[in-house]
Amino acid sequence: MKGIILSGGTGSRLMPLTRVTSKQLLPVYNRPMIMYPLEMLLAAGIKDILIIVAPDHAGDYLKLLGSGKEFGARFTYEIQDKPEGLAAAFIIGEQFIGSDNVCMILGDNIFEDDFSKTIKKFKKGAHIFAKQVPDPERFGVVKFDSKMQAVQIEEKPKTFLSKYAITGLYVYDNRVIQAAKLAKPSERGELEITELHNWYLAKHELKVDIVEGEWIDAGTFDTLYRANQIAYRKAHKKQI
Repeated sequence: MKGIILSGGTGSRLMPLTRVTSKQLLPVYNRPMIMYPLEMLLAAGIKDILIIVAPDHAGDYLKLLGSGKEFGARFTYEIQDKPEGLAAAFIIGEQFIGSDNVCMILGDNIFEDDFSKTIKKFKKGAHIFAKQVPDPERFGVVKFDSKMQAVQIEEKPKTFLSKYAITGLYVYDNRVIQAAKLAKPSERGELEITELHNWYLAKHELKVDIVEGEWIDAGTFDTLYRANQIAYRKAHKKQI
């Protein structure tokens, strides 16, 4: 299993904080934001990790994380010149992924749950994670049937689909590269990761688990503040 942390983008919703640094390098309590998704991959035993960054702050990531030796891992870096959609990460990372399966996490996503056992057990298909939220229109949304099996996934639906948002943690087998290459750009000109989910859903090979603990997409001032609260709580719980 290879790992990808996607830390590109402009962080426009967090201006002016992101005028001088990358969103994923902003502090969340006592660590840079990217350390939380990195910790999740490492806990799952993933030691070969690709970090995809925007060009403006690539050197800052290298200075912070280095080669990965300090973490008992190996880091590779790729620059994403412009936002082209989450699914584009698997095209950028094609050579890095090689013939392996891959777990991708977004650099601004922070979870309370521990998914390490789930990731370690993964063999085939696709495995994603959903959380009930008050503002599903901001996300890709999944609709379940009466048995909580996924039946429909749509990116930022204009009409109500469900309250379950797809979170920024994705586990795929190696066919995800093929699926990404087959995806067509959306109206906003990006390769949406929803296209990949639907590719596996059509094959009946998509599993969706419900996130039990808190999940933060720390891309706004309110959610960044909440992420700090969660990180503080987790840090002090370890000290007790």
